[in-house]
Amino acid sequence: MKRILFACLTAVISLSNISAGEMVLRGTFQGENLYVKNPFAASGVGFCIYEVTVNGQTTTDEINSSAFEVDLSVFQFGIGQAITVGIKYKEDCAPKVLNPEVLNARSTFEITDLAVTDGKIKWSSKGEAGALPYIIEQYRWNKWVKVGEVQGEGSERENSYEVEVRQHSGENRFRLKQVDYRKKPRYSEEVKYAASKNEVSFSPLRVDDVLMFSAPTLYEIYDEYGGIVFKGYANEVKVNSLEKGKYYINYDNKMERFTKK
Repeated sequence: MKRILFACLTAVISLSNISAGEMVLRGTFQGENLYVKNPFAASGVGFCIYEVTVNGQTTTDEINSSAFEVDLSVFQFGIGQAITVGIKYKEDCAPKVLNPEVLNARSTFEITDLAVTDGKIKWSSKGEAGALPYIIEQYRWNKWVKVGEVQGEGSERENSYEVEVRQHSGENRFRLKQVDYRKKPRYSEEVKYAASKNEVSFSPLRVDDVLMFSAPTLYEIYDEYGGIVFKGYANEVKVNSLEKGKYYINYDNKMERFTKK
């Protein structure tokens, strides 16, 4: 549970003096309460915790027991609203929050509109339960590639976003992704867009110093073992530092090969 406490939540332990400490948990309201394990004080008199605050207000929860619940519902928070919980405790004892993960933002977005126009992907969403980034992915070279990111607003109301994206020739496919503390990604539906751009080509097939593209493009260059050596967006790539041999190149919507002389 200690691992959950520190890995899943921004929790800061700070000693205010020699005889007492405070555990501070920061997160967002997700509709669930916290449960706390409360050992006896080291002196043997009373329990370890002597005060609990939520956003600066002292709670009225019954904390004089070996375990208790911090009732967050009484504060009438909205889903996704920021919360800071302070747990003050006595010297030489250590309380434990049993479910700190309930304060972590969760991916709950509902896309209400999604489109690609004029070099931008635009969408509206509602029902966000905490500020999480939206990752924009594009299907290129037989895989989904991250091409942008924007921070979500984190509110339940409808929010609108737009991000510039680089299109390749032909049909383009995009989707949105969010990943919360549970590490399981959630995706939007795909949106497709037929670009009017001309196809990109490159030369030469046997190169000494510089690869040239017919127009600026996203690209990836791999060695024969599948290790990536260059990636970016440009109309040329200096390859004079590469060792002689065969290389694979992904660009525009194509996958091809070239030889470094």
